[in-house]
Amino acid sequence: MARVTPRILSGFIEFLPEDQIQFNKMFDTIRSVYESYGYAPIETPAIELGEVLLAKAGGETEKQIYKIAHADKDMALHFDLTVPLARYVAQHEGELVFPFRRYQMQKVWRGERSQAGRYKEFYQCDIDVVGSSNTLFDAELPAIISSIFRKLSIGSFAIRINNRKILQGYLEGIGAHHISTEVLRVIDKLDKVGESIVIEELIKLGVEADTCRGLLDFIAIDGSVDEVLDRLEALPTRNTLYRTGLEELTGVIGGVRQLGVPAEDYVIDLHIARGLDYYTGTVYETTLDDFPGVGSVCSGGRYDDLASNYTKSNLPGVGVSIGLTRLFTQLKEIGAIKAGARTLSKVVVLPLLPAAIPRSLEVASKLREAGVAVESYLDPGQPSKLMRYADRLGVPFAVVLGDDEILSGKLMLKDMQSGEQSSVTIEQAAKILAAKSS
Repeated sequence: MARVTPRILSGFIEFLPEDQIQFNKMFDTIRSVYESYGYAPIETPAIELGEVLLAKAGGETEKQIYKIAHADKDMALHFDLTVPLARYVAQHEGELVFPFRRYQMQKVWRGERSQAGRYKEFYQCDIDVVGSSNTLFDAELPAIISSIFRKLSIGSFAIRINNRKILQGYLEGIGAHHISTEVLRVIDKLDKVGESIVIEELIKLGVEADTCRGLLDFIAIDGSVDEVLDRLEALPTRNTLYRTGLEELTGVIGGVRQLGVPAEDYVIDLHIARGLDYYTGTVYETTLDDFPGVGSVCSGGRYDDLASNYTKSNLPGVGVSIGLTRLFTQLKEIGAIKAGARTLSKVVVLPLLPAAIPRSLEVASKLREAGVAVESYLDPGQPSKLMRYADRLGVPFAVVLGDDEILSGKLMLKDMQSGEQSSVTIEQAAKILAAKSS
């Protein structure tokens, strides 16, 4: 029988234990911060009915979804967590308490072309508040993002905040409101393609060259948060849409300050538009100062109506998403994340001879009762072999049990980093290891 070459599909990824442990730590950090702000967990099925999943989608999205061939059912894997949220909220509307805060951290699948940092299967970590137009919720999300990225300890970052109504109001003021959606999509690509291509595409849309220059000068307004707000306030544009957007942005910045977000964590960036016309107000993108090539690591914004395809109820909301798989792999690739131990165990118990196995199992059980993660090595052997195993595993401590330990009733506890050894009782070992585990 011919052997099959072990491999995975292009665009999919799996980690060795040392990377999976680091990934899980990031996952748990994000989840703990979401929960600390009162967001409730939900999980929706990986497979949805096709007509539900594609109620609003079409074009490129429909080409990217993975359809499931099974009997006569029209089914597909979800390609994001927003559409499932819309279906979930509409289906359970009578059972939920609004405003509804939810977080959802699951894999999604997209059949797009594989490229660096982009996968066909990946984790998204989403939060949304559904059922309120209060922009103080818009202010809460930067506080959450700030807390997460500070806890992840991957360097300084900038939460870039804008309001699409400001941009749309400006476009209305220059007579380009009829193509505002297309213009915002072009502006959103500025960081990726540069000014010359943006101007070229704007001209193709019918925007005059001089107007293009004025638009780019407008979105280039920068400075401190207060300086940008003052400059926006001083501009002659006075249409209702622009004023509404500026008032909302000012209110969001005020809320961000009241929530105690450090001033260095956020900026106003007028070219953040988010290409989807799904967003109707506040928009966000988060970038890492030390690793600009990674791109946006957390994005989102406010929308007027989440579930119009499934219910007559008007359900506005605001949300952000962290693409965790992409973030982790990009950071690992550039060396911002270092692989750690290959195990979560704090100690491995090593019996040097068969007669020590019963004692090793007893020791492992008592150490676990003390709250220590313990691995039992069950194949006795030469000390050099067992120490090599412990060293390769990356475990911090080893408990060695040989003839002397069986006779004395004590343990040989070895610090694998310093090489120091000490003869201790189980109680003493538990105390030392519990202190190191906390």
